[in-house]
Amino acid sequence: MQHGSEPTGPEEASRGTAPERDRDEIVRAIDRLIDECRVQCLWYVRPDYYPRTDLERLRMLEAIQERSGLAVFQRAGALKTWLSRHSSDASASS
Repeated sequence: MQHGSEPTGPEEASRGTAPERDRDEIVRAIDRLIDECRVQCLWYVRPDYYPRTDLERLRMLEAIQERSGLAVFQRAGALKTWLSRHSSDASASS
């Protein structure tokens, strides 16, 4: 994957050699998207806040989708879909 490009779906997210590596790439992509959206979509969030759990990440992606344009909405949606399918927190919160 090229520097600065986020995986747009499970196919791109699964290109790594191990699931942990893929997960780390997705987490970094979510953190980058949060940084890009702080002013426009996440003005109410502390500037040093990064989600630590999958549930927190999903909530941030939903907040971005509620306040973003189409391109960012789609990026957040792809990350949210991947995270929902691979979340370790989803089973724990049920």
